[in-house]
Amino acid sequence: MSVNEILLDAIRHNNWATDQLVTFCAAQDLSAEQLATPGIGTFGGILATLRHIITADGGYVRRLADTQLPWVDSSDTATDFALLKVWTRELSDLWELVLAKPIDAERVIVIDDGVREVRAGIFLAQAVNHANHHREQVCAILTGLGIQPPDIQAWEYAWATGRIWDR
Repeated sequence: MSVNEILLDAIRHNNWATDQLVTFCAAQDLSAEQLATPGIGTFGGILATLRHIITADGGYVRRLADTQLPWVDSSDTATDFALLKVWTRELSDLWELVLAKPIDAERVIVIDDGVREVRAGIFLAQAVNHANHHREQVCAILTGLGIQPPDIQAWEYAWATGRIWDR
């Protein structure tokens, strides 16, 4: 068993939860105003926050994979749910490739235009923490709109993927 296997559930849940939230929001027929209006203390509106989650996650995984994801740094902010779904699939695939090989958590990665260095393991921790934080903001905005957000906890992921069962 690879040491990375213990990380698979955390990253797979992370990817699943973001994808579930994108899918749910796309199905709500929300107006442009509802998609753009931020909640109190949130990053931005629903669409902007989902884009932020996904592009940030892309930034983390591409550094671990030492590859490019051109859409991560794109200055084009035009986004729709179909595009976000494509990106979430690309992220899931790239995370699977990264976790299929040993990760040197102590590898130093240069970031922020060469002014900082960070250990590789921090990118995995930040991916999970960051996405959870912002997904909760999207759920808060939905709740404020009177919409019950989907259950995207790890327990729900476990039920959806057969990682938990009744005896």
